[in-house]
Amino acid sequence: MWKDPGSGGGGCPALYRTDGGYVVQGVKLDDATRAQLRDLAGNEDGVFVPAAVLDRLRKLD
Repeated sequence: MWKDPGSGGGGCPALYRTDGGYVVQGVKLDDATRAQLRDLAGNEDGVFVPAAVLDRLRKLD
């Protein structure tokens, strides 16, 4: 759907539409930032995505 133009070749961040939802590709969080996430399940993780990537969703309407 959208890839940050500043990300270069095959890198992130990016936003993909899939059946029933979306996949966000981003930079892994450092340990200190990850520790601040609430109720993170064992099969979940967080990534950083610049606002410009997600702001693009508003322009799709």
